[in-house]
Formats: sequence, structure tokens, C-alpha cells
Amino acid sequence: MTHAKNSLDLAKPPAQTRVVVAMSGGVDSSVVAGLLKEQGYDVIGVTMQLYDHGEIEHRPGACCAGQDIYDARQAADLIGIPHYVLNYEQNFRAKVIDAFAQSYAEGETPIPCVACNSQIKFIDLFGMARDLGADILATGHYIASRRDEQSSRGDGEEERALYRALDPDRDQSYFLFSTTREQLRLLRFPLGEMSKPEVREHARRLGLGVAEKPDSQDICFVPTGRYSDLVEKLAPQAATPGDIVHVDGRVLGRHAGVMNYTIGQRKGLGLGASASAGGEPLYVVRIDAANARVTVGPREALSTKRVTLRDVNWIGPGTLDDALGREIAARVRSTRPPAPAMILRRGDEIVVEFVEGENGVAPGQACVFYENEDARARVLGGGFIRSAESAQEEPAIRRKRA
Repeated sequence: MTHAKNSLDLAKPPAQTRVVVAMSGGVDSSVVAGLLKEQGYDVIGVTMQLYDHGEIEHRPGACCAGQDIYDARQAADLIGIPHYVLNYEQNFRAKVIDAFAQSYAEGETPIPCVACNSQIKFIDLFGMARDLGADILATGHYIASRRDEQSSRGDGEEERALYRALDPDRDQSYFLFSTTREQLRLLRFPLGEMSKPEVREHARRLGLGVAEKPDSQDICFVPTGRYSDLVEKLAPQAATPGDIVHVDGRVLGRHAGVMNYTIGQRKGLGLGASASAGGEPLYVVRIDAANARVTVGPREALSTKRVTLRDVNWIGPGTLDDALGREIAARVRSTRPPAPAMILRRGDEIVVEFVEGENGVAPGQACVFYENEDARARVLGGGFIRSAESAQEEPAIRRKRA
């Protein structure tokens, strides 16, 4: 007997569909677990303990630590589902925290949420979900997952595609570009078609105690909120003093370590107003970690025409080569909208060239590809920025439309 598709796109009755929900202790993942249980699915909640929560236990706005584990357990009890806590502290330390510190020591601006998703949640959690016999792994991320109408596997199994979330203020597609096609077959994101107010209203209706809980912070594992303390402890070379140099070659002052700077930074440079010509605002435009040098300059010096990427992941239709030379949209910061661009290959490297210059592009951040600039555009993949080239460095490569 062939069953109609359930709400998770599986041809099984909900009662026969086992769903593992990654529960962080926040309102989003708790609502996912509650709604799926309400729909009749066989739901199991799992919380990952990712770091020593001794200092963080009572700090609001953290995730995956003491109070949050307690909140996840309380939500699971209220919903009426089994709940497990798994200790992944060792993996999280090696793959996320240590990598975060090393990235700053190399003059980059890392995004640990991407590493956490790709290296921990969607690898370790996947293995555990399979061990529990799960058909689906669901999370509280704000991103949409739908059947991919443009491609399917050779065995006839459907592929899935990612799209920006309905709520533009909550859209987390920038942090999930490294999700693989294999992972997408198992993953579901029930909040992709909801707004945050709707989610909180569901939490109140379900009687969840986390209904008004604040959202988690980006750098959840920094107890004091001062990441430089952690970086200096784990990568002391990042605190090596050096020169602050103007783009015209003038030495303007000294700094206490490249870990205190990021591309595009204007405040807290440690320079007096007299250091800039005519009182012109100065921005960090380049960080040379090997020589402990921070270069600053006027706003126009921030303009970037193209970026070279590493660890590129493609989840769009066809292959990455099919997209070369075609216009897409690319996003270089989570707080910035996608901009018109092209994907190019230069030797063995993948390069993204922007139609217009992008400001404040920082190595270590992600460059995420979208099908277009629409608010609900499909996510095509992306990569980490290895280096950026100024808009003045060489002529633009001619645009070629699809």
C-alpha cells in the first residue's frame, strides 16, 4: 500500500515516522519538538552538551550548556517525548573552539556557527540519529527545505533544496551553506515557513516555559562575551603587538594584537583623531597576521571586487561547473543582503566577482551563493573567503548572463 506524503515529505504515516529533534533548550527547537509531537510523529529529543558550562550556567543568551540542557529536558517532559543528552565537548573543543582561536591568530574573522553546524551537529548528530533509527533529523533553524524539482538521484530518490526563510530577520541560510546533499535528505527545518512571533505564540499555546526565553548569542562558548580573552589563551601569538599602518605607508600607531581587529572595523582602533588626514574616518582594510600589521584607510579602500574561496560546497542544480560565468547573488556577511555576482574558476581556485564592489569583506567569513536576490531565493552553496582583491587592483571580468 502506497501512503500519501506526510508533512515531512515521507510516504509514511506520522506515527511510523521517527524524528530526532536537536533541542538546544531554546524556544525554536522546543516548538519544533512540540509541533511534531502534536502532529503524531514518533519524536525523540536530543541535546548536545558542547562545552564546560560551569561559568555559563546562569548566563542568558547561551546555548548547549547548563541551564539550556535543563530547559530542553523540561520541554521534552512537558511535550511527552524521550530526551537524551550527549557529551560532545571534546569534538567541539577541537573542531570549533580551537579552530576559532587559530583563525583569529591568522588574521581572519571566523564564524563558529558554520563550523558547529557542519563539523558537529550535522556529522555527530547524524550518526546518533541513525543509531536511533530516525527517518528525519529536525532542527529549529530558520531556513526552508523543499523537494528539489530540478534534480533527483539515479536510484529515483528525491533530492532536497534549501531556500531562504520566510522571516527575513531570522533567516539563517548564511550559516547553513555547507550542508551537503546527503544531509539534506535527512534534515527538515519546520520553522522555515514561520515568523518568530508565530513561533513564540506556538510556545505559549503549548505551555512551554521557554516561550519568552532570549535568543542565543552567536559566540555561545565565550563566557565573558570577550572573545579576545579566549583567543589570547588558546593562540597567544594573536596578541603579538605590531604596527598600525595607513594604506599610504605611514605608521600611525601600535596595536596589542591582530585578534582585536576585523576588516571594516572603525571604532576601537587605538588611534587619535590626529592620526587621520583631515579627520577622515579610518577603517581596517587589511590584516597581516604573519607580520603583526594592521592596515587602515578611508572607506573607499574597503571596496572589494572579487574574493577567492576555499572549501566550496555546491548544492544547487547540476554541478558547480555548470554555474561558472553565470550571474547569481552572493552574500559576504550574515547582516548584508545578497548582491549580484558571478562564480569563476581561476586555475584551481574558485573566485566570486561582484558586479559592484562589496565593502568590509573579511577572510574567514563565508561567501554564500543564491540563485538570485529574492527574499525566498534558493541557496546554491558557498565557501569560506581565503582572500579578497580590491576593486582597484585589476579590471573587472566582463559579465556574462545565463
